[in-house]
Amino acid sequence: MVNPNRRKKTARFEEIAALAGVSISTVDRVLNERDTASVKTREKVVQAARELGVPRLLPETRHGLLHIDIVLPDNRTPFFQRLNLALQRGIAMLDKRLVVHRLWTPEQDEAALVRAIGPRRYRRQALIVAAPDTPAVRQALQQARERGEHVTMVVTRVDQVPQADYVGIDNHAAGRTAGYLLGRLCHRAGRVLILSSRRDYLGHIERSSGCREVLAQQFPHLSCDLDVTETHDDADKCYWAMQQALQENGPVVGLYNTGAGSPGIMAALQRFASEKVCWVTHEISDDHRQYLAQGMLDVVIDQDPDTQAIRALQNVVAALGLAPSTAMPERPGEFRLYFAENMGQQPYLG
Repeated sequence: MVNPNRRKKTARFEEIAALAGVSISTVDRVLNERDTASVKTREKVVQAARELGVPRLLPETRHGLLHIDIVLPDNRTPFFQRLNLALQRGIAMLDKRLVVHRLWTPEQDEAALVRAIGPRRYRRQALIVAAPDTPAVRQALQQARERGEHVTMVVTRVDQVPQADYVGIDNHAAGRTAGYLLGRLCHRAGRVLILSSRRDYLGHIERSSGCREVLAQQFPHLSCDLDVTETHDDADKCYWAMQQALQENGPVVGLYNTGAGSPGIMAALQRFASEKVCWVTHEISDDHRQYLAQGMLDVVIDQDPDTQAIRALQNVVAALGLAPSTAMPERPGEFRLYFAENMGQQPYLG
């Protein structure tokens, strides 16, 4: 008489083998850890077993250390400081087999960034990166994918990188939200000034274009220049841009800053603005809480660096087979709106 338990096990192994596209003997070797199969084959078998809901403890798919690089700009703004702190906390909770290398590249040194994205002395399995969308960076990320490295983007996207994931906010929607808020808050007709950190970051491009779109579509009493002033998050550059705009013909009634440098904006508004300028910016940093409380700043759009850090690390861990895979959402992450009444008091970098 055939043992029914054995028949059930064989049938289950047949299902796993069919789904993974391997032999039944390979499934037996992998699941019972009598295994000389490649990492890719082990991943296929274990993933198929997960999908079929096999009621047993599944083996690890990889052996040895796994290397992850986190490549961020050497940017001292509160946002990037908080993102770094959040990543640091998340890294401390990762599996000990994951070796995380944190790399900072100078803001304006594209060659250094391309080198950091390029091949390392160790075999890298995954890369978390915030980078401008330039041809050289795009090519470097494409080559990383061709080497089999998983790529997760934070803060801003880089286009045309196959199978790369993005876990930041919908920057275009954030810009449209800024335009809508300015249209509702600016009751006088006049100009809206848009300041942008960098023109080569797709996130800032999307924010600026989204704002202009809504103003043009819904608020004809407001106009804005097609050219966006680039400030590189520098307070002095923000100050001079505001001074020039406020002293030109035609009143400035609204302001959208897609990046940092707000102390310069605040100083210029206090010195040169004769009437209230509606102001929308990003990140609920300590200086922005102060400006909200004073009534100078109206709305802050916050992209929640803590959640971006967690989602980036979760995405990489799942991609490496150390956690169940989860489908990436169809839309990027959501952002938060802060006003004087809901801004909270907890220090931004506390």
